[in-house]
Amino acid sequence: MAKTLMKGNEAFAAAAIKGGCRYFFGYPITPQNELPEYMSRELPKAGGCFLQAESEIAAINMVYGAACAGARVMTSSSSPGIALKQEGISFLASAELPCVIINVSRAGPGIGGIQPGQADYYQSTRGGGNGDYQVIVYAPASIQEAVELTANAFETADYYRNPVMILGDGMIGQMMEPVELRAPKKRELPPKIWALTGTRGQRSHNTIKSLALEPDDLEEVNLKLKAKYDVIRKNEVQYEAFHLEDAEIVFVAYGTVSRIVKAVIEELSSLNIKAGLIRPITLWPFPFEVFDTLSSKTKCVMSIEMSLGQMVDDVKIAVKGRVPVEFYGRSGGNIPSPEAIVEKTKEILGGAE
Repeated sequence: MAKTLMKGNEAFAAAAIKGGCRYFFGYPITPQNELPEYMSRELPKAGGCFLQAESEIAAINMVYGAACAGARVMTSSSSPGIALKQEGISFLASAELPCVIINVSRAGPGIGGIQPGQADYYQSTRGGGNGDYQVIVYAPASIQEAVELTANAFETADYYRNPVMILGDGMIGQMMEPVELRAPKKRELPPKIWALTGTRGQRSHNTIKSLALEPDDLEEVNLKLKAKYDVIRKNEVQYEAFHLEDAEIVFVAYGTVSRIVKAVIEELSSLNIKAGLIRPITLWPFPFEVFDTLSSKTKCVMSIEMSLGQMVDDVKIAVKGRVPVEFYGRSGGNIPSPEAIVEKTKEILGGAE
């Protein structure tokens, strides 16, 4: 298959259409604007509907409506826009409605800046809205991976009846790389007998809601959701393990930063320092189990992030106190440099040469 040079945001959109998305509701915000622009032009050609909502809050509730009808539906935004959608995302998870949400994240907090950031990790992996719920969160490290994760996300969302989020930092959205637009990996999906499609006199009415006034009823809903999340934790973890054998130091990084870290590992090798990388592809569920495979020669694990430290909390849980966990990060739209990570590593390992 021939490759096409595409900007990340446009590749997200093209992959969504390839994955069966036929409804898109969104609102413009930098640095993801090329995504809805592409959808506005190309989705109608595929028989779909693009609608620019009057706000992020309106957009996520339109997603709720389309998902109730059983449609493959998506929205996209950037960090503060995703924050505005959190109530709707909680409703979608509670009602077990499948959809795909793309966050091309920027620096924060607040309005922040339009440069790339990774400080939405907590927001994505800890729910972000109210109540006990989870969304499946993918973190692509290349535009090709973004394409594949996005196309497959609709299958995963339908399979589990759960929202799926793609968390790509602003650099993934704005840079260009050659990609192949591949068809998604199909799952065996049950018919959407729960959807609000009209009875046509052939079945009883369906009801979709998240309101449960009786405590026992609501607890039953929560326990049902937890059982589903346990299955997702068991079956949907994805990660890349890179040069872990005999690594003195193991970096943990995702998205754009993981690409920088691979360059760091090569530089450290020239200094006779053996380093490896654990790259979570699913941020939720987090790949805790791979940390059990760390070499006895590993002296330290270091989380590298475009934030002041968020994923590092999950890294500490995963390491279980077996070796020290260090952190290096930049914020405000700054990107960790290979040189700074190398110097930090030499400092931690006692100036190893």
